[in-house]
Amino acid sequence: MTKLVKIGKSDLYVNPIGLGTNAVGGHNLYPNLDEEEGKNLVRTALSNGMNFLDTAFIYGPKRSEELIGEVIKETGKREDVVIATKGAHKFVNNQIVLDNSPSFLKQSVEDSLKRLQTDYIDLYYIHFPDEATPKDEAVGALKELKDQGKIRSIGVSNFSLEQLKEANKDGYVDVVQDEYNLIQRDAEKDLLPYTAQNHISFIPYFPLASGLLAGKYSKDTTFNDLRANKPHFQRDNFIKNLEKVDQLRPISEAKNVEIAHIVLAWYLTQDSIDVLIPGAKRAEQVLNNLKTIEVQLSPEEIDKIDQIFQVKVY
Repeated sequence: MTKLVKIGKSDLYVNPIGLGTNAVGGHNLYPNLDEEEGKNLVRTALSNGMNFLDTAFIYGPKRSEELIGEVIKETGKREDVVIATKGAHKFVNNQIVLDNSPSFLKQSVEDSLKRLQTDYIDLYYIHFPDEATPKDEAVGALKELKDQGKIRSIGVSNFSLEQLKEANKDGYVDVVQDEYNLIQRDAEKDLLPYTAQNHISFIPYFPLASGLLAGKYSKDTTFNDLRANKPHFQRDNFIKNLEKVDQLRPISEAKNVEIAHIVLAWYLTQDSIDVLIPGAKRAEQVLNNLKTIEVQLSPEEIDKIDQIFQVKVY
């Protein structure tokens, strides 16, 4: 039985390995998704002790929440699942606009509740900051919903340190979600010290740097999707990053796990990182992600991994 961990100062207890669900109904993010296979990812997660699901309005849009709602309804065990979802995007004349206004956030929560077929959301994030709304007002609207029992905890995502400080002026922010991995370590300069100091849980997205940290690419691998334009996938950077990843191989082989498990386990040793939400497109990937929990890193290994990735390639 996996020991559940508490997310920051919230009252949410979760398996430290959750499931990022942008491939569950995220038709605007991935072509040719099979919805039944997506629902099966969620079923596999829930039936194997993974109780934390991370979704968003914009995955689909809307469809990810709807599919997750269907699966949870069929299990009949809503109280066993911790659902995180996010809002901020709206469509105006077929263009996406960001809106953090209290009225929009309150309506977004109501809409998510319907799609998820539930009467409460465990963790609700402001997905992206807008330019107009004072962040303490936006979070204040979520605090009202929390007081009403419609949400259980409050998160913000993609906020700068200044925006986070404003959002957390009254101490209401429980969780921050932002990009962080061994290659992209900017969060260590400002966000992670702040979250640790304020008992806020930090949940990294892109923890495997779009697969680069999983140890499965070679120097001959080519990309024709979003990765092709990312700095750490550019030719020289890509080769240097692969060399760093290769230095993790002896640790993974000694423990008889994959490099991805070593990387994910390293994050869980860092201050204020309580839980990870690696994505999956196939049920076996969900099960594979769970192997991370079995990995124990020694202080020397933690330090060695840190040192390998200290120098930024780009």
